[in-house]
Amino acid sequence: MDTYLNLLRKVKNEGSKRSDRTGTGTRSVFGAQARFDLLAGFPLLTTKSVHFKSIVHELLWFVSGDTNIQYLAKNKVRIWDDWAFEGYKTSDSYEGESIREFSVKIAEDDDFARKWGDLGPVYGKQWRRWAGENGSEIDQLAYAIEQIKTNPDSRRIIISGWNVSDLQTLIHGKRSAPPLCHTMFQFYVEGEHLSCQLYQRSADLFLGVPFNIASYSLLTMMIAQVCGLKAKEFIHTFGDLHLYENHLDQVDEQLSRTPKALPILKINPAVKDIDSFKFEDFTLEGYDPHPRISAPIAV
Repeated sequence: MDTYLNLLRKVKNEGSKRSDRTGTGTRSVFGAQARFDLLAGFPLLTTKSVHFKSIVHELLWFVSGDTNIQYLAKNKVRIWDDWAFEGYKTSDSYEGESIREFSVKIAEDDDFARKWGDLGPVYGKQWRRWAGENGSEIDQLAYAIEQIKTNPDSRRIIISGWNVSDLQTLIHGKRSAPPLCHTMFQFYVEGEHLSCQLYQRSADLFLGVPFNIASYSLLTMMIAQVCGLKAKEFIHTFGDLHLYENHLDQVDEQLSRTPKALPILKINPAVKDIDSFKFEDFTLEGYDPHPRISAPIAV
């Protein structure tokens, strides 16, 4: 994963200082790119431990079309808790719960989850239920898979998350997650191989990007399998690629570590439909990372 470490060095040493929505401050570069050979191993960082369980459950949540964090909370995945909790904490219903208590309540109380667990039009909505004309819904993911199978030379196998009509900061009087960072991604078929390129408008290099690399690599492998292909390459193209100023010590610690061999990801070969994958269908072998490095999330 030298490609990722080189991005850390570049942004830390060459990034311009910029203000940001959270008030934390960042160092940022514009227009970087990284490429990952999926035939050489699964690109999960080894210079710090990355929680693979969270990556799988989050991706299955996206693929299902869900936008409510209850599924994640039930599986103890807390990636999106901060966004939902912010909406609850500023409401009249807030009773002083901690974010962990909030997550438990989301997992166990269906009525509470329906009211406070939905994040608005995030990835699952845009991928599987894009709002079309006259109340119709467009399943972008299903269409992309169909095109890969039937029209593999198409230059239009694209899934967009940037729905202009949904670029809002308040959903039903509550705070939602920000406009989607993963703006669009495109698939490319070359013989028996499938590649994917993601354009990410905004990328938190230390905390978010390791998850993004693994998630879209896994998605490429899943779609390749259901289309009878082999996953070849994940290409990650960035708009604003940044490090938060309160992550710089953690970056130095990570850069002091030597990368280890990449793990191997195995997928249950019996699964041939994108909606049939379960967590148990994925096995990560040979993952021996350096210890986790904690850093605060900017919300």
